[in-house]
Amino acid sequence: MNQREKFSSRLGFLLIAAGCAIGLGNVYRFPIITGAYGGALFVLIYLGFLMILGIPMICCELAVGRAARRSVATAFEELERPGQKWHLMKYLGIGGNYLLMMFYTVIAGWMLIYFYKYLSGDIINVPAADLGAHFGETVSNTGLQIGTTFATILICFLICSLGLQKGVERITKYMMIALFVLLVGLAVYCCTLDGAGEGLRFYLVPSVDPVKEVGLGTIITAAMGQSFFTLSIGLGGLTVFGSYIDRDRSLLGEAVTITALDTFVAIVSGLIVFPACFTYLGGVNADASTVGASFLFTTLSSVFNAMGPVVGRVVGSLFFLFMIFAAFSTVIGVFENIMSFWLELTDLKRPVVAAINIVLLLVLSLPAVFSLGIWSKATVGGMGFLDLEDFIVSNLLLPVGSIIYVLFCTTRYGWGWNAFYSEVNAGKGAALPRWLRHYMTFVLPLVIIVLMVLSLVAKFAT
Repeated sequence: MNQREKFSSRLGFLLIAAGCAIGLGNVYRFPIITGAYGGALFVLIYLGFLMILGIPMICCELAVGRAARRSVATAFEELERPGQKWHLMKYLGIGGNYLLMMFYTVIAGWMLIYFYKYLSGDIINVPAADLGAHFGETVSNTGLQIGTTFATILICFLICSLGLQKGVERITKYMMIALFVLLVGLAVYCCTLDGAGEGLRFYLVPSVDPVKEVGLGTIITAAMGQSFFTLSIGLGGLTVFGSYIDRDRSLLGEAVTITALDTFVAIVSGLIVFPACFTYLGGVNADASTVGASFLFTTLSSVFNAMGPVVGRVVGSLFFLFMIFAAFSTVIGVFENIMSFWLELTDLKRPVVAAINIVLLLVLSLPAVFSLGIWSKATVGGMGFLDLEDFIVSNLLLPVGSIIYVLFCTTRYGWGWNAFYSEVNAGKGAALPRWLRHYMTFVLPLVIIVLMVLSLVAKFAT
């Protein structure tokens, strides 16, 4: 096996780990769900669940990676006792990473397309009523979809092939900084729009009205689900980055920082969406059925187009450039996990692993591409291949993987609480309270199971 690489700086680790968590869901899914479930009240409950769900689970993934100095491919084998079967988690981890990239790279390709559409002005004059049909025609163009998906896979694997420090860390660090600059700039602009005050009031001032409309239980369940899925924990994405860091800082502080950066992007995205929507659309008409990527290309595109041919073109271009950075940061993070998996289990070098996986993932992404065009009538359980792959990852693999990580770290049948507790608290910084043991061992897995069951019921009961 190749010698283990390390990050050159803590900033690089934090930005890359956060970039793996920060994705398209932060930008489109969070504002839509916030709009559907009550605005500021939903946001407050969501932040609470991030603290009690997200941070402990990040600690588990980082601790496993740092203690084992391995990715999900061999980390459990390093830490488990003889005769245990926790190492079987590697199959769920790598399978989930591939399945995620089979559809996520396709959606990332859409960001490239719409960035070009706004940069060239191709879409700026499309009437709002026709934007849905325009999006449908775009994604059903099989040749175009294959081209942009391949471009995404090629670019991101080439970055990973350069190495951890020279490729992944260096490029992702600059990309994340650019993402934050674009995000803040767009938010500042949108907060100066005529309807910004009303939009910000809806977004930032809690009200009891949503409780009357959708029910407190519904708001709590939605906030719990969003807080869990926003960090994409459970498939080993943070394990590999934990394996690249030293034991000079405690992991609780790192988990808090990663969560804060991820939350910052989600919250500031709302400062873009709500002022713009209240200015140009008179509000946000969102419900659970609108939570999809098409929101970006219909509702938000209509907002950009309403800004005028010049301003709308500039804002739309910058917004989709920001979306490219958000999407690519996740793709690079997952590709690094795949890359590390191959490096640990084979004697191949990074460029060879990258070349193999470029071809492999292009082939594996074809069902998602075809499901938007020539295979559009082929469904499983009423879902096309792209939606099916998304559903399996989000509603099954992520929660199951998270349960495995938590139980492995906290029970005597796995790595064990004492070993986990020692690893988390090694180094300078805030210490994980010992009294969290019973919560993490019994309550946290139960909450994840409840979330998984609720998501399945919501999907198949309608």
